[in-house]
Amino acid sequence: MLKLSHINKTFDRGTVNEKKVLDDLNLNVEDGEFITIIGANGAGKSTLFNAIAGSFYTDSGQIILDDTDITLMPEHKRAKVIGRLFQDPLRGTAAGMTIEENLTLAAGKGGWLSLSDREQRKSFSETLSKLGMGLEDRMKQPVGLLSGGQRQALTLLMATINPPKLLLLDEHTAALDPAAAEKVLAITEETVKREKLTCLMITHNMKSALELGNRTLMMDGGRVILDVSGEERGKMTVQDLLDRFKDISGKTLDTDRILLS
Repeated sequence: MLKLSHINKTFDRGTVNEKKVLDDLNLNVEDGEFITIIGANGAGKSTLFNAIAGSFYTDSGQIILDDTDITLMPEHKRAKVIGRLFQDPLRGTAAGMTIEENLTLAAGKGGWLSLSDREQRKSFSETLSKLGMGLEDRMKQPVGLLSGGQRQALTLLMATINPPKLLLLDEHTAALDPAAAEKVLAITEETVKREKLTCLMITHNMKSALELGNRTLMMDGGRVILDVSGEERGKMTVQDLLDRFKDISGKTLDTDRILLS
């Protein structure tokens, strides 16, 4: 479904700030897989997502999505088939527009002044009700009045209202308070399962990395250094992950921004 072959990327090449951020990275993702990704700050996790989403072109390698070579496809064209959420809840919605207007745009039904019809409003209401946040009764309310958790849940809904071929979640609960983060994670898990989405999720919570989805990757130095699934993953603990990282990389994982439980 998604295949990355020998992906390399170096920023500021030829300068004192030269930094290799992706190092001969290879990854195969099957249809319907829900993969969690963890690693220290600077390991290349978000950079990997930027490469997949087309935020920059890689120096070498190939990216295939559903048998289509997207290596040199512009970002705006990839966005039609790749959904993405970021850490900042404010990035995925237009604050000055209502919930209904945001959903209308996400559904591809028109621009700023476009109106949804009765059937579409009913569909929006039914979909919003699945979030369990009461937003179905507030569709005329500006999105800027919502909490961070509500906006992130709405962003998730917008990113999946037309189910994408691939969903990228870049620490999308990191900026939320624990209760909101737990709620959004539950909505995420339910949405991915219901829509049978293929999903990659970066997380700073190692416990969640082992509990959510069906496969866990650990990155370091722009490479995937650990890839576990199935029975092996089911038996792993957070301490096992830390020990495996040390065994493979020869160093202790920097856990300043990582939650261990």
